[in-house]
Amino acid sequence: MKRAIATAGVAALTLGLTACGGSDDKSSSGSGDKIKIGIKYDQPGLGLKARSDYKGLDVDVAKYVAKEMGYGEDKIDFVESPSKQREKMLEAGTVKMIFATYSITDKRKQQVSFGGPYFVAGQSVLTKADSDIKSVKDLAGKKVCSVTGSTSVDNLKKQQPNLVPQQYDKYSECADALASGAIDAMTTDNTILAGYANQDAYKGKFKLVGDAFTEEKYGVGLKKGDKDTCEKVNKAITKMVDSGEWKKAVESNLGADFRYDTKLNPPKPAACS
Repeated sequence: MKRAIATAGVAALTLGLTACGGSDDKSSSGSGDKIKIGIKYDQPGLGLKARSDYKGLDVDVAKYVAKEMGYGEDKIDFVESPSKQREKMLEAGTVKMIFATYSITDKRKQQVSFGGPYFVAGQSVLTKADSDIKSVKDLAGKKVCSVTGSTSVDNLKKQQPNLVPQQYDKYSECADALASGAIDAMTTDNTILAGYANQDAYKGKFKLVGDAFTEEKYGVGLKKGDKDTCEKVNKAITKMVDSGEWKKAVESNLGADFRYDTKLNPPKPAACS
């Protein structure tokens, strides 16, 4: 009798632990009811939190992919995913997917898997609308801003070694300095620059100049080895492109006159591994 009671107790305890914990996939990052998706909160045109609303190209692609996976907008929990924390968040199961200008690199692929890409960006230059700067060559002696810790100015100096680097903590600070005339230009991915140029506060004040001179493939960050989700993501991205919704999302978030490399965009998702 005592043995039967003990066995029943172990079974009940096991059942209780299963119900409380569940798998990482269901309890932390996604289930039949909700899915947690990582985005940026501070990038206009890409991932921006405005009170309780979320806007941007990353957000629109995330919503489309989630919908194709069976999650309506009311079933999405957006989670802020700072660049330095993205790999850890995926590994821990804090989020199921990350759409956050997450460039696909060989180094990152050692830690996480990627769906997509869903956009191929490139570094470019933003100036005031009335500036006489027309290309990277015209930046000699000009004050050019990017954020602290970024390699953008170093990349640009390979094109124009005589520019004068200026560093701020945030891109929004670079944009304010450009608007006030404290600097002559700012540089980073063309998508981020277009997001600022298309923002209401700066509309008509800025312009993108020159062609992009790097390639940044924006992928969907996934937990390492999650091939099943990768294949669902790629299928959804392909459908978004074919339906015309991808182009609509790019133009509505980055501006109808946003110049992007049509040889690289819209991109074709890579094979999942």
